[in-house]
Amino acid sequence: MPTYIWQGKSKQGEAKRGELVADNPAVVGLQLRKMGIQPNRIQEKREESGKRFSFRKRIPRKLIVVFTRQFATMINAGLPLIQCLNILATQQENIAFANVIIKVKGDVESGQSLHEALKKHPRVFDELYTNLVQAGETGGILDVILNRLSTYIEKSEELKKTVRGAMVYPGVVTSVAVIVTSVILLFVIPVFEKMFSEVGQSLPAPTQFVIALSRFVSTNFFYILIGAMAFIYLLRRIYRTEKGKYLMDDLFLKLPIFGILLRKVAVAKFSRTFGTMVSSGVPILEAMDIVAKSSGNKVVEKAIYKARASIAQGRTISEPLAESKVFPPMVTQMIGVGEASGELDTMLNKIADFYDDDVDAAVNNLTSLMEPVMMVVLGGIVGGLVISMYLPIFKMGEAITG
Repeated sequence: MPTYIWQGKSKQGEAKRGELVADNPAVVGLQLRKMGIQPNRIQEKREESGKRFSFRKRIPRKLIVVFTRQFATMINAGLPLIQCLNILATQQENIAFANVIIKVKGDVESGQSLHEALKKHPRVFDELYTNLVQAGETGGILDVILNRLSTYIEKSEELKKTVRGAMVYPGVVTSVAVIVTSVILLFVIPVFEKMFSEVGQSLPAPTQFVIALSRFVSTNFFYILIGAMAFIYLLRRIYRTEKGKYLMDDLFLKLPIFGILLRKVAVAKFSRTFGTMVSSGVPILEAMDIVAKSSGNKVVEKAIYKARASIAQGRTISEPLAESKVFPPMVTQMIGVGEASGELDTMLNKIADFYDDDVDAAVNNLTSLMEPVMMVVLGGIVGGLVISMYLPIFKMGEAITG
């Protein structure tokens, strides 16, 4: 469908403008009037060559959180569903998201349920979101479910932010180390080499090694660069395959320091997602299927699917999870207690809260540990190169004074 650029005024006389996707200008005008806007101008947007306005642009998660929480407040206040969506679309500044909400409103007006309308936009509302909304509609507790959803998304984003923060520092320091070392090898060492060749003095072994390394890097720089790019490309291709992703995820979980952190993140995510779905009334098997898909790690996903198959045969949840060796004993034992007491959702949320705090503490400890280690490594590399170049100078100085 074409995209239309519109200009108009609200009931308060405030100038408004934006874009809408519709079959024709008349539909755009109708949608605007329903939003309380009197259109002055509606014009089809001309696409630039090679570019198309697309709703495939990722909607920021914080907008979805705000939308969900406001939606819950309106539902709780007793506003009709259509009116809630209309208000949310009108006040939404992100044009792509506003149009998604308008489409959802149109589908609901045509007789579809809310979760069915949301499922048409999987890039904005994932399977977990739509299944929880369905549970809320079925149980008549949509406002409660939406509040749980907004809390879940906020917690999930905080966890992602924490993990990204842990990865940034070593990545930056490593990049700086590679750049500084490359500059020294390509531009600084050749100057010293020329100076030493003019003197004609025998060079110490460390200096000879650094000069040989500099020659190798200078001669094969583009081959090294192409090789590094090819290696990264190959890794990405392997990671896109089912088997390759499983092997690499398994390797990540076995890393000495980061593996422990990634395992804690996986447990926190599993507990939070599973707990939210169980407390919302989603059936266990259906909940585990969605939790597995959203785990983000193939090893964890496989363990959850195995547990799901065992549960379908009548076993408890904790037993197959314990057998997988992916989840720590404390987690499986707490889940077992939750099953026995009939408070599985409460226990899962407690596990998630514990591991959220544990991940924060682990990241802080990791950052504190990484700072001196990375600085020592960086200083050792650069210092070693510099010292190796000054050894012949010291030797010449000793010869002169002697």
